[in-house]
Amino acid sequence: MDKKNTTIGVLLLLVGFASLYLAPRPEPVAPPAATPASTPATPAVEGQPAGTATISAPPAPAAPSATFAALVGENADATITTLANDHVELRLTDFGGAIRDVAFKNYAATQGNPEPFVFNRLHAAPILSFNDFPGLDHRTRFTLVSATATEVIYRAVFENRLEVTRRYVLRAPGDTTGDPYRIRHETTFRNLTGETTALPRTTINLGTTSLIDGNDAGQYLNVATYDGEDAHFVDRSDLQGGGVLSSVGVGNRADLPYLERTEKTVWASVKNQFFASIFTPENPGVGVFVRLIKLPPLPGSTQETIGLTAASRFDLPALAPSASTLLAGELYVGPKEYTRLDTFGHREDLIMQFSQGMGKIFLSGIVAPTLNKLMKWTYDFVGNWGIAIILMTILLKVISLPFTLAASKSAKRMQKLQPLMQAVREKYKDNPQKMNQATMELFKEHKVNPAGGCIPILITIPLFIGFFTMLQGTAELRFQGFLWAKDLSAPDTVMRIFGLPLNIMPLLMGVTMYFQMKLTPSPTTDNMQAKIFKFMPFFFTAICYNFSCALALYSTINGLFTIGQQIVVNKYTKTDPTPTPLGVPSGTGKGGKKIKNVTPPKKN
Repeated sequence: MDKKNTTIGVLLLLVGFASLYLAPRPEPVAPPAATPASTPATPAVEGQPAGTATISAPPAPAAPSATFAALVGENADATITTLANDHVELRLTDFGGAIRDVAFKNYAATQGNPEPFVFNRLHAAPILSFNDFPGLDHRTRFTLVSATATEVIYRAVFENRLEVTRRYVLRAPGDTTGDPYRIRHETTFRNLTGETTALPRTTINLGTTSLIDGNDAGQYLNVATYDGEDAHFVDRSDLQGGGVLSSVGVGNRADLPYLERTEKTVWASVKNQFFASIFTPENPGVGVFVRLIKLPPLPGSTQETIGLTAASRFDLPALAPSASTLLAGELYVGPKEYTRLDTFGHREDLIMQFSQGMGKIFLSGIVAPTLNKLMKWTYDFVGNWGIAIILMTILLKVISLPFTLAASKSAKRMQKLQPLMQAVREKYKDNPQKMNQATMELFKEHKVNPAGGCIPILITIPLFIGFFTMLQGTAELRFQGFLWAKDLSAPDTVMRIFGLPLNIMPLLMGVTMYFQMKLTPSPTTDNMQAKIFKFMPFFFTAICYNFSCALALYSTINGLFTIGQQIVVNKYTKTDPTPTPLGVPSGTGKGGKKIKNVTPPKKN
């Protein structure tokens, strides 16, 4: 039965992995037909008064000329205006009256380089510029109305009918109110005509993003939206064709030209592993529009990088003569710091993706935020991220110690009971019902809980998954060194042998897991399961080999603590009495029924 269950489990795993590659991809939403850039007068639309003029613009190209969005070249005569504080430097351009890019003063672009990381450095359009709106998009030159240390205002007039004013406000240096990475944005549309004018659906760019470096696997490179209840993500792979099995003709498809989600949008974000832009409007949008974009290769690579660019859509009301309407909100462009995002009030912290994938099963949406806050609090106390991880790992082990000790003792008693259980199996091998009954009576008589050894796993797995999801996107760990590791958010590669990386911390983690497995009593005599348990240290070492050094550090300290704990348990359970050999009356079982004597099988 045990071998059968093991076989079924392996088959289910294979089916699960296959479903990842063979599952159908979302199809692109058919783009609406293109409309003229402007129509001075059109028939009345339902809900609008007769004689209403309509200013319209295509929200998406009817037939995209290329699969990928194109990079925007720098206008040679663009006027760049800068807003800055202690954390960011915004560079605004008068083409589109928008944010060309944002430099993060406290986050370096590369290891050992003082140059700051620049979000939207290579882009399809400036952040918050209008998308697919000829006459008002990033090709349109706005007039710089005013510029101070904290505020920039642009203005443009569309066909002498619509005035558009764009205002940006950044928190001043030294100002302790609000968040230094958030920008207040207001776009005012004013009708300059004497007739009611219907505005088109407006699309505002969120920015362009790509992989951070060669260690970035791209699992957090996506576009996120929040509808007021749940967060939704459009991954880069949702638009990319091919696949692992495409070479044999299975699951192969072409790249999608774009992908559109139509839903209530409380906020929308473009993000990578460590940084994000999030636009939270005062009035929710109606969806997002996502496209792939080809970018230059990463340093040290010759292969071009595929990034994402996106825009958020908004419906605007019709404007009466001389009336105006406001599209306003807060733009966050900065690092993915959970303790910062958690204070914004519209669940912007969900971009951390703590509850995605396996994290949802193991309650990482609860575990990971708690671990993040605990790690941040510990760092504020000790001033070193590596030591903070070690201390919080020990703290978590101490908290779970009563449960793991009870489980370890149960596993030890279970191990001593194995000869008796084997005897029961031999005696009743042709009668599974009696075998199960005799086994249960055996557990009851010797006060052994067969599920007792599962408690440490039930505690450890959520912590491990929570730690993994938390560490993978925590910007604070980026380029933070510890011992020989130069970057806790990346593998601790000390050298390369024949081109292969030598990562020390995962190997130490594997060694501790091996000795931990050797010391832990095996609760089963099944040969197949015993081999699986022995193989697990090597399996986890291979899986975690290229994960962040911080995760391997946590697992290593966790393993060392568990080894010490198991040594103590083994020492103090050596004197526990061995269960009475079967073949001798051993008491009564359930309902006063005497347990039949069972003679253990003879050893050859």
